[in-house]
Formats: sequence, C-alpha cells, structure tokens
Amino acid sequence: MEEKKVVKFKKDEFAVKEYIKKEIGMGKVSRVRVEYTPVGEKIVISTNKPGLVIGRGGEKIAELTDILKTKFKLENPRIEIEEIREPEFDAQIMADEIAMGLERFGPLKFKILAYKTLQRIMGAGALGAEIRLSGKLPSSRAKSWLFTQGYLKKTGDSAKVVDKAQAVAQTKPGTVGIKVSVLSPHAPMTDRIIIDEKLINTLKENNKINDEAQEIKPKKVRKKKVE
Repeated sequence: MEEKKVVKFKKDEFAVKEYIKKEIGMGKVSRVRVEYTPVGEKIVISTNKPGLVIGRGGEKIAELTDILKTKFKLENPRIEIEEIREPEFDAQIMADEIAMGLERFGPLKFKILAYKTLQRIMGAGALGAEIRLSGKLPSSRAKSWLFTQGYLKKTGDSAKVVDKAQAVAQTKPGTVGIKVSVLSPHAPMTDRIIIDEKLINTLKENNKINDEAQEIKPKKVRKKKVE
C-alpha cells in the first residue's frame, strides 16, 4: 500500500514538472525542482530567460499558480525563479537550442548547428563538451554523429560532475535525438591540479631543501674487517 502511494506521489510530481516545461516552452527552462515545506509546495524553475517566464507584472506566474491549484490539486504552490547566468554550461539549454535549430532550419544544417554550439560552449570556458545527434541525418537511414572537444569525465565518481541532458527534434525526415554533456570550469574536481606560479615556487623550494639535505648528510664509513 505504501509503495503504491510513493509511486503515485512521484508520478504526480513528474507530471507537474513536464507540464511546466511544456507550458513555458522549449529553450526557456533547464530544470524544474519541487520542494515540500510546512507552508506548501515550493516550485523552483531554473531558466536563462526569467523575463519571459515571469511575464509582464508576473501574469504568467499567476496563471501557472492557478493551474497548479486547480488541475494538480496543490494546496499552496509558490513558484520561484532561479536565473542561469551562464547558459553555455547548462546541457539542457544547449540541447534545446540545437533541437529548435533543427526544427527551424532542417536536418541538413545539423553540422553547422552542432559545431556552433560546441564552439560557444568551449568559448565560454568549459573544460570539455560532447554533442551526439541520432536520427536521419542527412541520409534516409538513421545514423549517429558525435561532436566533441576538450576534456570530459566518462567513468567513476568524477563523471557525476558532468552536466548531461537530452532533447528531441521533430523534423520532416523524422525524429532526431540530441544528447549534450558539458564539463563546467566551476565543477568540483578532486583530481584537478592547477599549475600556477605559487605551485611552481613551492616545488622549487622543496627541491632546494632536498638538495641541501643530501649535501649535509654524512657519508657512511666502512669498517675494515679484522683478520
């Protein structure tokens, strides 16, 4: 019985997130997070275009709040906007922009769109990025294309800091799947070593101390065996 309640709860939460993304539109929302507080539900919308999401005088937020109350039966939903100041490091926004570009210009422009997006991500300072397109591009048979640059974690705990997202583009030849992975320069990496002037000076001092220690160290005198 408890399992059914948990499944229904997660299903309703997923429906709320998908509805908000669809209502606001592709390319405007990166992620939707639902937090439960004693005074009601707090819905955090991460976006790089807060003005379009809020609307004039907050009218879009007010409409969305009313729908959440009536359609999804939320008691006291409060919508908060979280602005994304560096959209180039957000994989979902980049994937949505590629999907919108494919739907607008057609699948024949997929290489231009992919390379421009990759250049934009790396130009902003990302450590690495990967774009994978799958579908009828441009032949009649489905094929997968990979565009990558820089350094990207693939396995282990360090791979969890890589931001990954998916999007779908509906083109005339068929459906195209987009996968984007971005390693932000702000991502916490325990195995990352930054070689700067401070580190170089520290290494030089350590080498100097080791050299001096070897010079001071007395030589061992071998005793002759008495026959």
